[in-house]
Amino acid sequence: MLELLLTGLIDTLIMVGVSAILAFLLGLPIALVLVNSSEQGIAPSFLTNLSLGWSVNIVRAIPFLILMVAIIPATRMIVGTSYGVWAAVVPLTLAATPFFARIAEVSLREVDPGLIEAAQAIGCNRTQIIQHVLLPEALPGIIAGFTVTLVAMINSSAIAGAIGAGGLGDIAYRYGYQRFDVQMMVSVIVVLVALVMLVQATGDSLAQWVDKRQL
Repeated sequence: MLELLLTGLIDTLIMVGVSAILAFLLGLPIALVLVNSSEQGIAPSFLTNLSLGWSVNIVRAIPFLILMVAIIPATRMIVGTSYGVWAAVVPLTLAATPFFARIAEVSLREVDPGLIEAAQAIGCNRTQIIQHVLLPEALPGIIAGFTVTLVAMINSSAIAGAIGAGGLGDIAYRYGYQRFDVQMMVSVIVVLVALVMLVQATGDSLAQWVDKRQL
């Protein structure tokens, strides 16, 4: 049983880890564009903000299970299969990216406008304002938001596992549900709870550490 749980945990970590990295790399630029293209941003663009905002909202509105099934052809085209760990990376990334983008957007909007105005007054361009004002000031909130995203992705990975993606969700479905193995089901729940608590504690500690460094 331990070997099976370890294999499932590794599969889950691969699914969530790869998807989380991609979601961060895609979601943060989207958040920056949403903030900077808004009416109060440093590069206002109504059309850009509206179209990108609508795109993010549309993807966020689709439940993960439906999204995963709907993009099976695209998943098969990208990774060559619609089953297994790597097949889950595509829908997980697609679902997590707009989720994280909105959370990061909130953190970026909370940056004191006075700091941006001061940077503009001394001649900083847009890139410099983003690099030296927006991102550093919003970093604790971005880390906290990414932690929330990771926890949501762990939950989604369990759903993906139940329909063929592998990982802890697959073990819980095959052994806990189909074979009525209560011990295995409880073991999977314990591992998932421990994983979520570890991720949350690590994210909170990192956000607090970054916040203290800025004081």
